[in-house]
Amino acid sequence: MRFLFVHQNFPGQFLHLVRHLHEQGEHEIVFISEANEGHLPGVRRVLYRQERVVSPHTHPSLRELEMGLSRAEAVARAAQTLKGLGYTPDIIIGHHGWGELLNLVDVYPATPILGYFEFFYHTDKNDVDFDPEFPPRPDLAPNVRIKNSINLLALNLNQHGQTPTLFQKGTYPEWAQSQIALLREGVNLDLCAPEPEVFTRDVMLGPHLIRRQDKLVTFVARNLEPYRGIHSFMRALPRVLRERPDARIVLIGGDGTSYGAQPPADAGSWRDIFLREIEGQIDMDRVHFMGKVDYDVFRLTLRRSDAHVYLTYPFVASWSLREAMATGCAIVGSRTAPVEEFITDRRTGLLAPFLEPDRIAESILEVLENRDLAGTLRHEARRYAEKHLSLNGYLALYDQLIRRVIG
Repeated sequence: MRFLFVHQNFPGQFLHLVRHLHEQGEHEIVFISEANEGHLPGVRRVLYRQERVVSPHTHPSLRELEMGLSRAEAVARAAQTLKGLGYTPDIIIGHHGWGELLNLVDVYPATPILGYFEFFYHTDKNDVDFDPEFPPRPDLAPNVRIKNSINLLALNLNQHGQTPTLFQKGTYPEWAQSQIALLREGVNLDLCAPEPEVFTRDVMLGPHLIRRQDKLVTFVARNLEPYRGIHSFMRALPRVLRERPDARIVLIGGDGTSYGAQPPADAGSWRDIFLREIEGQIDMDRVHFMGKVDYDVFRLTLRRSDAHVYLTYPFVASWSLREAMATGCAIVGSRTAPVEEFITDRRTGLLAPFLEPDRIAESILEVLENRDLAGTLRHEARRYAEKHLSLNGYLALYDQLIRRVIG
């Protein structure tokens, strides 16, 4: 078969699928993206470059849409060149978030498109107005409605879609959900696997020595920001550190902002803001900000974790939650819909209210103090991952979905 993939940041969500198709040895794979240094064997890359620049005079709410339409034009030009060279794919697979797929129906009208639908925004639920500490701006509602423009244009293509969780699928209008298949993403269960022996020895996490007698509490996010609960977690730390003198805290993540509002211009990062809030209440010698780390350090951190905390607004769940479950972490998660789809309270983890730091601290302490409970949570998290989050199972379902789309 001939595959055409599209994602501005090669290979995006399609790394495992592209490797899988290459290993089958019977496919021709072309990938359209912007320039980067990525490389995968068996993949022919075609680069696109946007020729339009968003005008500073464009209405602020329309800039994302204008950028998406610019990407759609650039990708269509690249695809038209491919077509002129004789390449017609059997299926096109890409992510709808950046508008790149919108014009491919004009280049390849007979080729089905399988697009990744990530999230449909609402003015009155989910992440919007969830956290009273950060109320929506007065002009947010019209901006949110406009933010769905690419989503709506993509749905209007009357093609095929997929999304990884029921929560994400449920954010889309009822009339659109029949277009969107549920395809639960999987993780490599061999790479992300428990290693009980790691608790019997001292380990180095970057420059930090974690002794075998230490109780390690971990927190991971792409960026340490309110959408991922950095404020609630840091406000839980004084009690955890006070009641457990043997506790060490390791946080992995950058100081940028992936979602939601930027911090005030003169306040530093969100981490800086919340550290100032609890200044003098915690022993900073026991709190370690690792920044962004390589994958091996990330995996070792999860394996050594005594209590792993994962918090999020009602928004897209992070890959790290799946990886933590596969690693058999004892997880304290936020009682929010995307987490509740993975974590059953007191079975595969503990759930605590996102906005209540004292309840989060209480749950962390319970995991640290109750060895039997922690053991159960670890075992059941890994068992859930083996049943629902297997990479091989995910790829098998992807194969089935592709066959169904092609017909």
